[in-house]
Amino acid sequence: MTRFVHVVRAAAACAVALVLAASPAAAQGNESASKPTVAAIAHKTHHLILQVNTNDPAMMNLALNNATNVEQYYKTRGEKVEIEVVTFGPGLNMLRDDTSPVKDRIKAIMANSSFISFMACGNTQEIMGKAEHKEIPLISQATLVKDGVVRVMELQEQGWTYVRP
Repeated sequence: MTRFVHVVRAAAACAVALVLAASPAAAQGNESASKPTVAAIAHKTHHLILQVNTNDPAMMNLALNNATNVEQYYKTRGEKVEIEVVTFGPGLNMLRDDTSPVKDRIKAIMANSSFISFMACGNTQEIMGKAEHKEIPLISQATLVKDGVVRVMELQEQGWTYVRP
């Protein structure tokens, strides 16, 4: 190993030791302070944003696979998770009632999950409506937000994890 790797490892070990020493449980001599309790894990909620901005059925299915896999992972661990699939641009087709190649799959997912939600960009819906000279219908499982990109930004600012499948 290089000297740099050793220095980085030593610095990381020191940082961990400082954090543990500064914790209230460590100050009371509780050696289990470094391990999260079952109660602490059970109360933590994980947050995931999945962005869909392409009109590609494979990408849409990948996002749905990611959402259901993540939900199942945390469910088996007894942990909470909230997942938002945010669509904008050509990705709005995922949530259009007249064009979605995955609407039946979304309906099935929503019938079995209260932890996955689907957000549709209002700006995109308006632009598509003008271009197609008609109102753009959304599936009933979709929630309309003013701006999909802004929704992603706001969730990230709140600490949500962002993934683009």
